[in-house]
Amino acid sequence: MEFKQLAKDRYSCRKMTTRKVEDNLIEQIIETAIQAPTAVNYQPVKIFWMKSDKAKNDVHQVTRFTFGAETFLVVGYKNTDGWVRSFDKHVFAETDAAIVASHIMLQVADLGLSTTWVGYFDAPLLRSMYPEMKDYELTAIFPIGYAAEDGTPSSRHYVRKSREEILEIL
Repeated sequence: MEFKQLAKDRYSCRKMTTRKVEDNLIEQIIETAIQAPTAVNYQPVKIFWMKSDKAKNDVHQVTRFTFGAETFLVVGYKNTDGWVRSFDKHVFAETDAAIVASHIMLQVADLGLSTTWVGYFDAPLLRSMYPEMKDYELTAIFPIGYAAEDGTPSSRHYVRKSREEILEIL
């Protein structure tokens, strides 16, 4: 699919079927995420595939926004591992995580799957459940699945600011 069309068609899916997502598709999503550009290529991110039954159940403990999915990727980052801009000491780790997360969302859509960026979750609780996560800021959970027939975009999906509101030519 042409990228512009993919970006336009992708939406936050809030209802998925019970069909299992094949591991090879998740592997493709992870490979794409690994290729995402990061500041100075420091790659201060970690992707946690919540694959075990326990991990899936734990996701349900930290958020109610799972939308029927049974496959979850969590994206985290370490501020201490991010590139720091010398002029103002701005750390790019969170930006890098957002770039990786965006690659995840777009690759999910390109594979004919669906997801949404879930930011509403109890990150401290999730970190306490998994020592592997303790040093990471957790920025997103991606429930991944096949869209249900009635899993259409919300009306907010189609609301966009005008070009004039977004773009300033200097």
